[in-house]
Amino acid sequence: MLLIRCPYCEEERPETEFRHAGEAHVARPSDIASISDEDFEAFFFIRANTRGTIYERWRHIHGCARFFNAVRDSVSDRLIVTYKAGEPKPKKLPGV
Repeated sequence: MLLIRCPYCEEERPETEFRHAGEAHVARPSDIASISDEDFEAFFFIRANTRGTIYERWRHIHGCARFFNAVRDSVSDRLIVTYKAGEPKPKKLPGV
């Protein structure tokens, strides 16, 4: 079982307490009504899905219920670091 550290509760909990919420740091359009259909599709549905280090949003459903960001290796499924929502991407990743 994957253990995930909630940056708000400041403890590791089993993955069953959390829900994946998609890619983190997605640039949102300032005026969504004026973008083209292609840009709308890209914003809502198209994600990078890269191999290696990825940035994701998670929610601690059965805990504090807050959203946070995580850096995960998509090959090994290892969580590298978690950090609070609204914080910038970490400049230096531990163990990478």
